[in-house]
This record gives sequence, structure tokens and C-alpha cells, in this order.
Amino acid sequence: MMIRQPKNMERRVLIANRGEIASRVAKACRELGHTAIGIFTDNEPQGTHLQFCDEWVYLEGNTNAETYLNVEKLVALAKEIKADGVHPGYGFLSENRDFANALSEAGITFIGPHVEAIRVMGDKATSKKLANEAGVPTVPGTDHAVPTVDEAVQIADKIGYPVLLKAVAGGGGRGMRACNNEAEVREQFDAVGREAAAAFNNGDLLVEKLIVNPRHIEVQILADKKGNTFHFFERECSVQRRHQKIIEEAPSPFIGSDEELRQRVCETAVKLAKAVEYDSAGTVEFIMGEDKQFYFLEMNTRIQVEHPITEEITGMDLIVCMIQAAFGDELGIPSQEFIRRSGHAIECRICAEDPITMLPAPGLVTGFETNFPQGTRFDHCLYKGLEVTPDFDPMVGKLVCKGIVRDVAVRKMNAALDGLFIEGLKTNLPLLKEIMTEKNFVDGHYSTAYIGEVAPQNNVKTDLDHIKLYTIIAGSEARRMGI
Repeated sequence: MMIRQPKNMERRVLIANRGEIASRVAKACRELGHTAIGIFTDNEPQGTHLQFCDEWVYLEGNTNAETYLNVEKLVALAKEIKADGVHPGYGFLSENRDFANALSEAGITFIGPHVEAIRVMGDKATSKKLANEAGVPTVPGTDHAVPTVDEAVQIADKIGYPVLLKAVAGGGGRGMRACNNEAEVREQFDAVGREAAAAFNNGDLLVEKLIVNPRHIEVQILADKKGNTFHFFERECSVQRRHQKIIEEAPSPFIGSDEELRQRVCETAVKLAKAVEYDSAGTVEFIMGEDKQFYFLEMNTRIQVEHPITEEITGMDLIVCMIQAAFGDELGIPSQEFIRRSGHAIECRICAEDPITMLPAPGLVTGFETNFPQGTRFDHCLYKGLEVTPDFDPMVGKLVCKGIVRDVAVRKMNAALDGLFIEGLKTNLPLLKEIMTEKNFVDGHYSTAYIGEVAPQNNVKTDLDHIKLYTIIAGSEARRMGI
């Protein structure tokens, strides 16, 4: 069947973000014939994303609070440059309903879902209640904030230990604590509430049954403003440190060849998206037990860091589709059957952090070279002279490898990690290399407890040969440039 590519009007799109995701959005805008407008600030005047934009605009400020997190400034800037739409990327204001609403009131399209979807799905208690009403399985526990420690204990006693105290707002692993008995609930309740309040300005907590050795399975969905909702299959994101993802892959090795289970998970995600009348790209996240029973965890109402692996196995450009959906354009997807998957893709997050402690390690990039195998994609913001500061997230790139089967993807990732040279700052490359050859990971037998239980970081060693190689490469580059 011949699919006619939909035509799009030329529009001006302000990219309210930085780094590799801003570059990625700029490329999608230009492909659609839109004008990509990048932002530079006082604390990052030469961001790599600017080279992919058609126009640059200055946003005054030295901190994120003054720039990328400032709703008033960003909306004023969008109005000033006559932007038709604003793409928030991920992080920053990507799931901020006040930002989306302020843009709407200014007559500017927020390239994301409608405000009510952000509100409902951005609150874990509200989203869990909606999931229950929609017939989507949820983890046993509360779908409302628990006001007192005594009530938390009563709920924990009823559903059985271990339990999880979890902030109703936010994410990224903050405001979450496992408790194995009543004493730990009483000890941790106030502390978790304070942590949640500090991180998300909301100290309300849920109490849920803790699923032991779970898998983190998520489904990429996309919906338009015409009532069409599609899924792009699942990803597995179980390799995490402090509830933050390190490695993702698609499809899930845990689901494997169980197509009936895959279909149930994906159709459940679509059901939830339809229940909230979703109209953009988003991700429905599930937790799956060892018995392969799965439960709704949360919905991210934005594009995810790990979206490239879904693009690699489906051949679809999710950012392009997201922009089309926001402006009410045709997606060019006639049916769910049109979306097919092929092969296996793995993504490693490249972070400026100590490979053993996994704590951020800011620094100056003094050398940067790549030598990748076929089937490698590297979305990044690196360049020689880049200063990685504590101002921003330590992730500096996403390395993606695709193979016809998982074994090939793992092999390619091993080669790609060996071919990525970053000099001048610590990165998690040694940890990622260790994981790629660790037996449990290679066999696909891992859960969210992998880092804590298998502890591949304990086997990481300083690779002096690589340090020497970085120095040689940097010297060669300096000579080539006449420095």
C-alpha cells in the first residue's frame, strides 16, 4: 500500500531545552520544513544544539531557575519571536502544566499533550485512580495520599511487607523508600516526605506493595488530536542506579518471544492513554513481577530519553510525529498494523560520573573521538572544550546499537563502547563496558535490583591503556589543528 507523506505548513518552533535532545528536535523541525529556534544562556553560550537550529535567541540568566525553568520568561520569549509552537524536550518544563497552559493562553502550541493529561498523569495518586477506573492493573496499595504514619502502617499491614513509600509527584527515584516492617515505615515516613517536598514541592506519599526483583517495562505510545492512538511496542529499562535508568533495550528480553504477553502490555498502555484522551507522544510505564504479572507504574507525558531504541526497531521518527500531532497534522499512520518492529536495539546513557560510585563528576572535555561499528547511533552534546558543570544533568550522550537479534546488538555495543573516547573527565564508560560482558546481562537475566545485587561496578578497573590512547588521540588532534 502506498502511503502519501502528509504536507506540513512552515512554522516557527522554539526549543525550550539544550544538549542532545535540543539537537534532535531541531533536526526534526527542519525535516518538516519548520524553523528551529535554539536558546543560548549566560551559563551555556555555545551549546552544541545551536548548530542545528535556523535561528538563535538569547535567554538571560545564569541558573536553570532563571532560564529553562522560568515559565514567565520562556512564554515572553516565545511571544517576542512569534513562535507558533514550543517543544520542551524532556526534563525542565516538559511536564509542567502551568507552562503548557501559559503557552495556550498566549496562543502558542505546546508540543506535548493537553494540560489536563499532564495534570492527571503527573500525580501518581490521581493517575493510579484513573488506571483503576480504566481497568488497568495497578500495584496493591493506595491511590490517594496517605496523611499520617499511623495510616501508612495500617495500609502496610493490610497489603503485606515489603512496601514502598513513594512520592505522589516527581520521579527519577527521589522520594522513594523500601520498608520491610512497621519499624522502618515509622522511621522513614517523615524523611521520605521531606525529601519529596524538597524535590517536588509536594510531600504527599503513597504506600504500595513492593514487587520483589521486578522488571521495568514501558510502552511507547503516540496519539493525535483526531482520536487515533498507537503503540510502538515495549522497552525494558531494568538496569538502573538509584531508580534512574542506565541501559535500555527494545524489545524486552524478559518478555522475549511471549507475543501474547507483549500484546497485552501494549494494548493496556493504549487503553490508559485513551482513558485520559491523550494526544501526543508519551510512555506508559509498568512494573512486571517474576510471574510476569504487570502493574501500572506511571505515565511520562513527554518524549523519553530512551526513545531512539524504539525508533531503531520501528523505523518511525517519534519527534517528527510528536510535532505533527501537536499542530493537528496528519501522522501518515493508517493503522496499528502499519507499525512493525524489526531487530533489537540497546541504548547506553553516557554520563559524566564516577563509574564506581556513580556520582556526578563534572569536568572539561579535552579530547573526543569516535570509531563506531555499523549500526551505531550516537545522540550527544560533546565537543572538545565542553565544560560539563553541575548546572545540568550529567548525561552527555546516548549510544544506540541495533542488531538483527539481541546477541548482535550486545556485540555491537561492546565494539561501540570501545570506540568512544572522551578525555578530561570521568565517565561511566568503564561501568557500561563491564555490564556488556557480565553474564547475567548478556543472558538477559536481570531486574531493577541488578546494580545492587550483581554489583558490576565492583569489577570496574582503571584502564591505563585507554588513558594512554586518549592522550595519543588528543595530541594527534592538536597537531592536526596546528595547536
